[in-house]
Amino acid sequence: MARLQGRSAVITGAASGIGRASALLFAAEGAALVIADRAEAVHETAAAIAEAGGRAVALTGDAGEEGFVEGLIARAVAEHGGLDICFANAGITGGMTAFLDWTPAQWAEVLRVNLIGPYLAVKHAAKAMIPNGKGSIICTASVAGIRSGAGPTPYSASKAGVINLVQTAANELYGTGIRVNAICPGLIETGMTKPIFDQARARGTDSRIGQLNPLTRYGLPPEIAHAALFLASDDASYVNGQALAVDGGLSTSHPVAGRAKR
Repeated sequence: MARLQGRSAVITGAASGIGRASALLFAAEGAALVIADRAEAVHETAAAIAEAGGRAVALTGDAGEEGFVEGLIARAVAEHGGLDICFANAGITGGMTAFLDWTPAQWAEVLRVNLIGPYLAVKHAAKAMIPNGKGSIICTASVAGIRSGAGPTPYSASKAGVINLVQTAANELYGTGIRVNAICPGLIETGMTKPIFDQARARGTDSRIGQLNPLTRYGLPPEIAHAALFLASDDASYVNGQALAVDGGLSTSHPVAGRAKR
């Protein structure tokens, strides 16, 4: 415990799922938070943190809009005297449109939130961190950004972009002491994936969710939150420019037919 004691952190997409789990965990580990989401439920996350004895300021806004992101970082600096950690977690799927039916407008919105949004977080967080000579920036990518088969096309492309973004940013921030990494979740039960889980449960096939990875199960938001905590903490002091897959092993293999448990 207390791995983030005395540190200031920003987390986007904190109203539910991975963002909420990460906010609760970071606060329990001692971080003072500024959290954000478009959904009003981000205030519920802040209330839960306060009830547990932690500190969090909640703001509602669009993580793909530069003015909001700049203000979010500025609020963290003003509230807590600086910024040590930024977790750019907010994202959208864009829906499940067929490959040939996506419009440029739909593509643009997914890229705006999922790729430009993390860039804006890196940009403004880095400006706040450079004077201190250190900091950890984490972006949520996805196994969908590693290879095909884990998400809609614009979503997958945006997450591939996030993986490249952290590699590029780590090098662009050469010598600053700032680390930039990504987490690539596999199938996690969150608000974003709720339709998948609801449909499987309605069909009575929920026991098969996640069966394609070697652990043969889906993941939970706290499992991703602990990976984010690792990257945010000094435990990852020499980890930079990496995309950490937290997916039960899904991304280690090409599809295999007829595989059975031993």
